Amino acid sequence: MKKKIFIPIIALALVCCCVIGGTIAWLTDVTDPVTNTFTVGNIDIELDETTGNDYKMVPGITIEKDPTATVKANSEDCYLFVKVEKSANFDTFMTFETADGWTVLSEGVYYREVKNNAADQPFPVLKDNKVAVKDTVTKKMMDAIIKAPETAPTLTFTAYAVQMQNGEDTFTPEAAWAKVQP
Repeated sequence: MKKKIFIPIIALALVCCCVIGGTIAWLTDVTDPVTNTFTVGNIDIELDETTGNDYKMVPGITIEKDPTATVKANSEDCYLFVKVEKSANFDTFMTFETADGWTVLSEGVYYREVKNNAADQPFPVLKDNKVAVKDTVTKKMMDAIIKAPETAPTLTFTAYAVQMQNGEDTFTPEAAWAKVQP
């Protein structure tokens, strides 16, 4: 008698398991795949001067000179640096000022913060795009340069850019300059 009751109970339990299992199978869902594409971040800069590189000095005149550091479109947020190197005798003959927006980092090194932009961002290096020949320059000083052209005063510009952030951390201008310091 126990077998007669036991077999229907087991059969009923199996039917319940199948019904519950079948119901659970119908209550499932699948999402569409999400594909992550990782592109390359970049900083692209140019340093250009449209007025040439050779100039005639005449005491007391102003010379148009337009070195411009440009951060190209879609570059990452960065520190833009300009290193200005003067020949040993430059200050004897000439003067210049840096354009607004540049901050002195160290002797001859200037920087500015540049945010990502969809357009090129040009930054003039010299105030009013000019250098001035001092009116204290004499004919004797000029004749010395004529005799030894290699002693002519020079002004050299080099631009550098460094990303502003590394993951969660933001670089200081000093730390960023240390990454590229020649």
